Amino acid sequence: MFRNSLFGRLTKDLKNIRFSFYKGEVGMEYPFFKAHRVWTKGQFQPLFIRILGGILGLLFLAIFSLGCSNEKSSKPVSAPIPITVGMSIQKTVPMELRAIGNVQAYSTVTVKSKVGGELVRVHFAEGQDVRKGALLFTIDPRPYEAALKLTEARLESNLAQVQQAKANLERDLARAKNAEDDARRYEFLIERGVVARQQYEKMRADADALEATVRADRAAIENAEAAVSADRAAIENAKIQLGYCLIRSSIDGRTGSLLIQQGSIVKAEDVNLVVINQIIPIEVAFSVPEQFLPEIKKYMASGKLQFEALAPMNEERPDKGIVTFIDNAVDSSTGTIRLKGTFANRERKLWPGQFVNVVLTLTREPNTIVVPSQAIQTGQEGQYVFVVKQDLTVESRPVVVGRSVNSETVVQKGLRANEKVVTDGQLRLYPGARVEIKTSDSANATQKKTP
Repeated sequence: MFRNSLFGRLTKDLKNIRFSFYKGEVGMEYPFFKAHRVWTKGQFQPLFIRILGGILGLLFLAIFSLGCSNEKSSKPVSAPIPITVGMSIQKTVPMELRAIGNVQAYSTVTVKSKVGGELVRVHFAEGQDVRKGALLFTIDPRPYEAALKLTEARLESNLAQVQQAKANLERDLARAKNAEDDARRYEFLIERGVVARQQYEKMRADADALEATVRADRAAIENAEAAVSADRAAIENAKIQLGYCLIRSSIDGRTGSLLIQQGSIVKAEDVNLVVINQIIPIEVAFSVPEQFLPEIKKYMASGKLQFEALAPMNEERPDKGIVTFIDNAVDSSTGTIRLKGTFANRERKLWPGQFVNVVLTLTREPNTIVVPSQAIQTGQEGQYVFVVKQDLTVESRPVVVGRSVNSETVVQKGLRANEKVVTDGQLRLYPGARVEIKTSDSANATQKKTP
């Protein structure tokens, strides 16, 4: 702008130059780059003026061009680019598989009544922890107590019949023995011709009749004893039915919502009363791609395979468990294999039905180079990082990356340990750029928290 204004002023001044000659009456005007002339005597004068004007114009253009080039060359050197850096670290890195898991109760019991009647009492509050054998419900026991007493009375009656049958047997045994002796005597006498055959036959018939009576007495005893056994079984059943009136917990666990209220009439094996979940310990089910199955089986064969469950909003303190189950078939619809693991869950951070982030650790690889994940950049030729050199300039270095673990990425090739890599500010960088290392906000926050 300065050059254009000055050149315009010069042009204006040259237009106003009036050349007068000592000889001659006619004056002539010669503008710059445009000659308006009136030919008179001495025609060599316009040619001289035109040459002079061109020389002056070229001179001024050279001066202004030199001034502009000096102004441009005097610009200051660009300032260093601010960046944040991280270090490449060599350490042992776990080989992990990540999946979404679902928490399941270790065992679940649905409580029903095995007898019908009125629900006269509920002995727990909803959501209460109960121990195995704890009393939960009471069904009206009076009808079952009466049935038990009736069965016990029938037993007493049948026991008396057994005793009577045994007494009859002893009586008939004595009579049968006496009749048999009489029959033998008359048999001896009839051989001697002392008594009539009619008397002998009568004695023989009496002995046989008494023998049949003895057999009948023995059958009566067996029948009475069978009735006694049936009564005893009925008593046992009545006691069991009476015991079902007191419904107890079969596991240690936590009760859910009460599904039927006190005072309701229930039928045997009809409605659910409450559901109890065992949450200490607890299980987590998850699925992983089938291609990892050989590795999982390999490491499970060499020892217990551990994994972590990270509950939402509480990922700083994950629970640790052990894989205890591998399904017997791959899900062909998803190409995954289902696994289960058991957690102690003493702090009850895991809850049935909850979704968690599962981290399955297969093994640990020592001497692995890792960098912060944000240091990895992707370009047309692949992935690379900016490495800060000793003279505070950067170089672009291609790398071969592996898996990511938390906020770090494994670098398989391209970096050594303890090299500085740029983690923020890469957009302004180019190979050889000068940089200024700034402390990141997270580092500042950490320093402020450190006493």
